[in-house]
Amino acid sequence: MRRLMDAVDLGLFAQGQQLPSETELAMQFGVATVTLREALAYLRQRGVIETRRGRNGGSFIRAVEEIPTDIVLSRLDELSTIDLRDLGDEHIAISGAAARLAAKRASREHHQHLAQYIEALGKASTRHERRRADARFHIEIAVASQSVRLTHAEIRLQAEIGELLWLTVEGAPSVETIQQEHAAIREAIVAGDPNLAGAMVEAHVNRGIKRLIDMKLDLLAQEAP
Repeated sequence: MRRLMDAVDLGLFAQGQQLPSETELAMQFGVATVTLREALAYLRQRGVIETRRGRNGGSFIRAVEEIPTDIVLSRLDELSTIDLRDLGDEHIAISGAAARLAAKRASREHHQHLAQYIEALGKASTRHERRRADARFHIEIAVASQSVRLTHAEIRLQAEIGELLWLTVEGAPSVETIQQEHAAIREAIVAGDPNLAGAMVEAHVNRGIKRLIDMKLDLLAQEAP
């Protein structure tokens, strides 16, 4: 039930929102009800959801705490530069394809959602909020592509590397720079230019992966005797 956990961590369900019934959730994620219950039990143990009894009962989303920086760094430590390059290759392929399709298929509502996530990034005050706004922007591009498989792939990738991309390091781009890049990508999608939209997303993702590889090399240099 990794997809349900990723959806909660990425803020695809809002704080305080009631989750659909177990039967409906199981259908949405294409799993058996017993598997879903195991995932919900795990989320309850983590304090991510709470279950209320009674007439208006159900499972509700609680606030998700920011992951400590040292834990995020430990994740980076577990990945090799080859792992990061491979993740980058996959992310570029998925995001580029999604952006090209979004430029052809996105509706006005999708355009509005992209603008909202760009604005949310500027208003974010914590690493966790910035990571969520960034992830939601990229996931919305995949949603706008109207491809379920690309959307699932983008969610998985954002869950896997999203926190790493927002580690504060020397030379990291400002929030304003990322906003400008997102705005330019959105403009290409709104203009219906698939080649430009795809190229801009691919370059944007590639820059992020390059930062992670540079960060990893710095960590290795610090660990060297």
